[in-house]
Amino acid sequence: MSGQNTRTSLGLSENIEAILSYVFGWLTGAIFLVLEKENKFVRFHALQSLVTFLGLFILSTVIRLIPILGLLLSPLIAIASMVLWLVLLYKAYIGEKYKLPVIGTWVEKQIDKE
Repeated sequence: MSGQNTRTSLGLSENIEAILSYVFGWLTGAIFLVLEKENKFVRFHALQSLVTFLGLFILSTVIRLIPILGLLLSPLIAIASMVLWLVLLYKAYIGEKYKLPVIGTWVEKQIDKE
């Protein structure tokens, strides 16, 4: 767990910035990845948000193009995305560096390289 009162380059506590990096999915993930230069906890959540939700957005867009299968799978992807989004928001809120399988490990390696 990370300290919830640690300041960031934007002057907010890190768990608030981490939450905000998930609020509008990949878009706010990209914004906080650009704006937050120092705090690795926030950068981790921002990059995880960007990779996860951009990937899900692309997947759902491609799936919708497939005639019957798209109609069946799109609602399932939407529900799974919403549940995942809520879990990640909560984990960021409590100050936990919650790593998603595969994506979280890759994101952590990228952040550790900085």
